[in-house]
Amino acid sequence: MTERDPGAVRAAGRETTTELLERWSAMACESSIIDADLYTRYDVKRGLRHVSGKGVLAGLTQIGDVVGSAPEGDEYVPVPGQLIYRGIEINDLVAGFLKEGRLGFEETAYLVLFGELPDAMELRRFEAELASRRELPRHWIHDAILRMPSRDVMNAMARGVLALYTRDQDPDDTSIPGILRQSLDIIAAIPLIAVYAYQSYVDEYLKDSLVIHRPDPDLGTAENILHMLRTDSHYTALEARVLDLALVLHAEHGGGNNSSFTAHVVSSTGTDTYATIAASLGSLKGPRHGGANIKMVRMFDDLRATVTDWDDEDEIEAYLLRVLDKEAFDRSGLIYGMGHPVYSVSDPRTIILREYARALAGAKGLAEEYSLLTRVEEIAPRAIAKRRTVYKGVSANVDFYSGYIYRMLDIPEELYTPLFACSRTVGWCAHRVEEIANNGKIIRPAYKSVAGRRDYLPLEER
Repeated sequence: MTERDPGAVRAAGRETTTELLERWSAMACESSIIDADLYTRYDVKRGLRHVSGKGVLAGLTQIGDVVGSAPEGDEYVPVPGQLIYRGIEINDLVAGFLKEGRLGFEETAYLVLFGELPDAMELRRFEAELASRRELPRHWIHDAILRMPSRDVMNAMARGVLALYTRDQDPDDTSIPGILRQSLDIIAAIPLIAVYAYQSYVDEYLKDSLVIHRPDPDLGTAENILHMLRTDSHYTALEARVLDLALVLHAEHGGGNNSSFTAHVVSSTGTDTYATIAASLGSLKGPRHGGANIKMVRMFDDLRATVTDWDDEDEIEAYLLRVLDKEAFDRSGLIYGMGHPVYSVSDPRTIILREYARALAGAKGLAEEYSLLTRVEEIAPRAIAKRRTVYKGVSANVDFYSGYIYRMLDIPEELYTPLFACSRTVGWCAHRVEEIANNGKIIRPAYKSVAGRRDYLPLEER
C-alpha cells in the first residue's frame, strides 16, 4: 500500500469545507464544459429542438396539441395559437361549460384522462370519486406533510406524492386499471398536499398560525383550494370561476413540454405512478418551466414602482428596454411572460385569462393597475424587436396573466407553481397511461462522448 504524503495531507486538511467545495466545484465545472462548436459539428439538437426552435419529433400523442404555425406553400408560417384537448379546441371547451354556468376543471380532467366528454351522470360519478379520495387520514397528513415542513412547497408535494405510495395496497401495479386508480388518488389529493404543505411552511418559517381546513365533499377542486387556503374559507363566485379557468388552461399542453415528456421518460422504465408524478413535479419546479409567473409578478411590481406615469408609453418602453439591457429588475435581460417556444402570434390561454383578469381587477378596484398591465403587453413586443432579432413574433404567454390573477386571488407566491402542478397532474397521468398502453421502448436518446482518451496514472505519480 502506498503511503500518503504527510505534508499534502496537512495542506489539504487546512482547507475549510467551503474552500474545498469551491475548489472541487471549479474542477467539476472545468471538466464539464463542452466546446459549443462541437454541437454544430455533430448536428446535436440542443434541448431537443431544431435551429428554428421547433421540437424534435420524439413521439406521438392523442391527448393534447399545441399549434403555433400552419403550412403555407413549402414552409410553415406563424398563426394565432391553438390549444387542443383530445381534439376539442380550448375556446370551445371553455365556452361550453361557462355558457351552462358550471365550473369546468373536473369535466376537463375527465376529457383529458378518458378521451371523451362525460354526460351529466358520468360527470357526477367522476366528481364523487374525486371527493371520496380527498379523505386523507389525519395521521397521514400530520406525518407525511406537517411534521416535515419545507421551504419549497413543490418539494413537499413531491415527497407527499411519494408518501401516497405507502397507502396503496398494490403501489407497483402498472396495469391500466391500476394506473387510473392511482391517478385519481393523486389528482384528488395533490391540492390538499399543496395547501397543507404551504400551511406547514407558514407555521415553521413565517411563524404564523397553522390553519387546517378539511376539504368539503360538496365542492370541486378550485373551490376546495380557496376553502382550504383561506382562514375564513370565504370566496366569491367570480374568484372560484377564475381559479377554475386557470386550472383548466394548465391541465395539458401536449407531450413535448418538459414535465409531460418527463412523465413519458420515467413511465417508459416501468416504474410506479407515484415515482413518475414526483419526477414530473421536479421538472415543473424549474423556473424555466413552471416558475415564470412568479418572476412576471415581481417584474410588474418593480415596473409599477419605477414608472412614474402609467399612461406614458415612452416611459414604460424605456423601462422594458432597460430590462432587456440587463440594467433593471433582476438583470437577466428577460421580460417575463413574453414569448413561447410554440406560440408566436398569440397564446390562446392568455386571451381567455386576460378577460377574466379584467373582470377580477374591476371587482377588486384594480382597474388602473390592469390597464398598466395591458399596456406592458402591447409595448413589450416592440421593445424586444428593438433589442433582439425576432424571427417568428413575440406575444404574451399564459404566465403574463396567471401570476397576476393569483395575486388578485390573494394566493401566496409560494403556491403559484404548485397550483400549476395541481392542474398539470391530470395531463401527466394521461401521458403515463398513453406511454404504458402503447408498450413503447424505454426512452434512451444518444449522447456522443467528445472526451479524449488518456492513461490511468498511479496514485504516487499524480
